[in-house]
This record gives sequence, structure tokens and C-alpha cells, in this order.
Amino acid sequence: MKETAKNKNKHGLMTTCIHAGNRHDDVHGAIATPIYMTSNYRLPTDGTPVDWSGIHSDIYLRNGHTNQFVLQDKLSAIEGAEDCVVLASGVAALAAVFTTFLKAGDHVVVSQVCYSATSILFHELLPEKYGMKVTFVNSANLEEVKAAITPETKLVHIETPGNPTTEIADIAAIAASAHAVGAMLTIDSTFASPLLQKPLALGADLVIHSMTKYINGHGDALGGAVLGSTALIDKIKTQAMVNFGGIISPMTAWLICRGLATLPLRMKQYCQTGMKVAQFLENHPAVRFVYYPGLDSHPQHELAAKQMKGFSGMMCFDIKGDETAHTKFLSALTLICHAVSLGDLESLIVYTQPDSPKMQYYPEIFRDGFFRFSLGLEDAEDIIADLQGAFAAAGLA
Repeated sequence: MKETAKNKNKHGLMTTCIHAGNRHDDVHGAIATPIYMTSNYRLPTDGTPVDWSGIHSDIYLRNGHTNQFVLQDKLSAIEGAEDCVVLASGVAALAAVFTTFLKAGDHVVVSQVCYSATSILFHELLPEKYGMKVTFVNSANLEEVKAAITPETKLVHIETPGNPTTEIADIAAIAASAHAVGAMLTIDSTFASPLLQKPLALGADLVIHSMTKYINGHGDALGGAVLGSTALIDKIKTQAMVNFGGIISPMTAWLICRGLATLPLRMKQYCQTGMKVAQFLENHPAVRFVYYPGLDSHPQHELAAKQMKGFSGMMCFDIKGDETAHTKFLSALTLICHAVSLGDLESLIVYTQPDSPKMQYYPEIFRDGFFRFSLGLEDAEDIIADLQGAFAAAGLA
């Protein structure tokens, strides 16, 4: 049975993650919603009108499918949103928002610290192809954001926590400034997951997640989600899903639903481990800096504590050593994997070198190089032991 606005939030969080949106199998009695691997469906023969390109039609996979509907209903219930659309990747979700609600020549305000694909879209593709006017801002600086918003601004897009720096933006204050000139506010909340931060409740118009990360949590599926009012989401479904073909596959939607069921348990572990590891790093004499929103030393710690329910498992840090020391440190890690992505079962770390072109957008402390660190579900003591071994191998113990 499809979840409705009346019953979305009547259960606890863990119950909601497990049960919301599930469809009963009336044919074989399966408990878990089956994977419906079909690209098309039987059409009515009794003269019932068919909405050939509609977003609620069970006639063709691109118009929507059961596994997609289950996932959308679960996420809507967790996020507290009227509606949701899930697409083939996080980048597809971002592009869907921008191409649906922006047109040639529009002015946009964007976080200068943001996911690399978002940066490329607004530094290159959208301005070059569509003449969009983009102002990049330090979204952690509220006054800078306010100054950039003008009566011509159509959309403000913010990442919080920011990727990769974990900088925090004041969602409620930015929403008020955007809405004062009639602009939309969209928030990429991937680092927080739907559990630790509620951008829609703070005034955002749309919230975006890369489901590849914490929502799926198993490192085996790509997906993106956009949540908000039904009126806005229907527009994205019509354009990005049906007309642009960004549909998520039934198998992928099923995999992400499977991962989503344990999201509360995983996020609790990530938060607990994150604090322990961040404190260890902050107290290590070989560490140059640590950025973790849960630490009092984080520049926006008070704001993070106010608008987040936990601080996730994402952090950045750097060591006091030359590039050789950084290489030795990475090579000596045995439990922590040197790889991109985040929110996985395994701890993942990636190094950004000082000569990276992206450094110009990051706070000065980052510009000598840094590690982005995604804590996994391993025991905190084992992660810390692996870090200690790498410090020793780099001559920094």
C-alpha cells in the first residue's frame, strides 16, 4: 500500500525506514517487495484512457516503476517531504534541478565549496551553453551569501556540510534571503543524510541527496534523489525522468531500499566513530588541522549543533609533513582504503594535493593539501590503530 500524507510519519524512524512505501506481493506473498525487472506493462483493452507520457503511468519503465515508487515513498517519509523523485545518479539529480528550474541568462548563487560535478556544471557547462550568470560564494559566510542575492537571482544552491571541507551554511537564514527576492533555495545534504539534517523544515525548497553515499551505504549502487513539494517534484519527473530519461533501474532502486532500511543504525555508528577518530586526530602532534563539525574547534560548530542532529562520519585533516610523508602515510594504511566516494561500509580516504586547481575555492588552511576521510563501520579502535601505524610509517609517530 502506498504511503499517504496522513500516515507517513506516524511511526518511529527505524520502523519508517523498514516499512514505509512497501508494496505487498499479493501473488506469492513475498515479505520484501520483489524486483520488477520489466521495461513495459500491459495496456488496458477496455477503453480506459492511457496517459502515454505521464509520470504516474504503469505503461513503460521510463514513466516510473514499482521499485522506484517504494524508494520515493520511503525517502519522503524519512525526510518529511511531500514528494520525491529518484534518478540514476547524484549528478543526474543535481542536473535535473538546475535544468528544470533555470533558463538561459538566469542568475544563480552557488557554494564555491561543492561537489566537483556541481562545480563543473556552474563554472563551465551552464554558463557556456546557456549563458547563466553564476556568483560563487563562501556559503559559510552568511553576509557574503546575502550580498550576492539580488532581485535577478532565480536560484541559490548550497552544500551543507560542504564537500569536501565540511563547512556549514545557515539554511534558515539563507532561505529567508532567497525567498525575499523570489528565488528558490536548493540544498545538497548528502554529507548529512536525511537523518541528521532537515533542510525542508528549515526553509529550503528542494533537498538533494546522492543516494550512492549514506542512503545506500554499501558501495554497490548509484542513485540520486530530490525531495520537496509535489508541485516542484512533478516538474522534475516530467522533464528529467520522462523527457530526459534519467530513470533509475528497478534493481538499483531495490538495492538502495535494502540499504536504506539500516540507515539509522549506520548513521549512529558513523557519528560515534566520527567523534572518536576526530578527537584522536585533533590530539595527535603530527596533525596540522582537523575539520569535523562535531569538534568545538570547527569554525561553524555551534551552527552545526543547532541545525544537525549528529555530525556524520565525514572529516578533513592534514599531517605535518612533505609530499613524501603524505605518500608514505597513504601507502601504510591497511584497513582504510585510498578511494573516492563516501558513506560506505569501509573507511575511505582520498588526498587532494596542494597543486590541485580546486584549492583556490577552499579555505586557506586546506591549500597545502589535505585528506578527505569517510569513516566506515569498522570499530573505532581499529581505525585509530590503522592511522597510528600510518603515522609511524611516515615517521610522524
